[in-house]
Formats: sequence, C-alpha cells, structure tokens
Amino acid sequence: MQCSHHDENTSCIAHVPIFANLSEEEMLEIADIAVARNYDKGDMVYMAGEEGGTLFVLHTGKAKLFRLNASGKEQVLRVAGAGEFFGELSLFSSLPLSDNAQILEEATMCVIKGDRLKELMQKYPSIAFKVMDELSRRLESAESRIESITLSPVLKRIAAALLELSTGEQDIRLPMTKGDFASQLGMTQETLSRKLSELEAEGIIALKGQRAIRIEQPDKLREISEKQDG
Repeated sequence: MQCSHHDENTSCIAHVPIFANLSEEEMLEIADIAVARNYDKGDMVYMAGEEGGTLFVLHTGKAKLFRLNASGKEQVLRVAGAGEFFGELSLFSSLPLSDNAQILEEATMCVIKGDRLKELMQKYPSIAFKVMDELSRRLESAESRIESITLSPVLKRIAAALLELSTGEQDIRLPMTKGDFASQLGMTQETLSRKLSELEAEGIIALKGQRAIRIEQPDKLREISEKQDG
C-alpha cells in the first residue's frame, strides 16, 4: 500500500526533517516509493542479523532501538518518535543489521527501500546531505553517551539526562519505561530507582507515577550534572 497518511492533506513525508524544503512535486515523488505499514505495541520491526537496506520513517507512535550483548542483556540506544527515522546506517553498508527495533506504542510508518531512496538522493542531493547531518548528530550523541557511561558517576548521568529531557520545563514524562531509561544510561533499574528516590528525598525532584517527574530544584540538579568527577 502506498504511503498516504494525511494530516490536513499533507503526507507524513512532509513532517520528516530530511525531506523538509522539498517542493510538493518532490514530496509526491518520495511518497510514491514509500509503503505504509502499521505495527502494534511489542512488534519487532527488525532484528540484528537481518538484511538491511530499508529506511523506516515514523508517522505515529514510538520505536526502541537496542542491542543485546552475549549474555542477553539489553542496551537501549535510543527511542524514536513521530517524524524520526531509523535504519539509515544499513543504506550505506552491505553488512547485516547490528541492532533491533521494537515498537513501544502502536505505530504507523512509511517504509522506503534503500535502492529507490539512493536514486532520489542522486536526484536531490539535499536529501543526502540531511541524512549525513543527522548521522553526524547521532554519532556525536552516541560518543557523548559512551563517555558519560564510562567516566561519569551514576547520579551525574541521571541529572544530565533529566535536564536534557526537560528542555527547560519543570515537568518531564519519560519517553520509555524506567527499565529502558536505566539501560540507556548504563545502569540497572534498581540503581536508577534508588537514585531517583534519593533525589526526591532531597527535594530536588518529585516522582509522579511510573514515568512523570517534576524538577523542583533545577539549579541543584544542574549543579549535580556539572560536578567535576574525581
């Protein structure tokens, strides 16, 4: 089925940053090579070891990208939301997929085969440059996360992550379960829960259910996130 999700008569393609600034005719050309797929919560989009070469663009819902180590422990890489895409690394490599993608919330996606997309990248170089820009941002984010997990104390990692999620607001809703959030920060869920309780006991945050958190003292939280290690 051709991708034809509409929001006020605009294709979902128009909401994706890498396709921004294309003309309506160019947007339609992208939509013509995209296929709509619906997924239920818990569905696997793909698994490590499978053949890649496909770009997945989320129109609605959320998907978790993660890897499993030799012992089966999960490491969450990121959570993708509406307007975001994944699977792009496999477009430029003949190697099998190295991560897994699972649906966290009922989702609708536009799926684009890599060979067709590469043809359009040649025709519209701006798309290729935007994909490269996004890859650079994700690489920088991944390197920062690795550095944080390797060198930063647990509490500092949590404080920095909460501030990043808050985007200047006091109220936060975690975009994933606490287990997945802990995995992304390189710690166990038990450790995360214990440290969050400590922050709450100090009046720095207030826990509001399973995912909602209110930052009561943003300056104090920022002080923890910027504290020099050692």
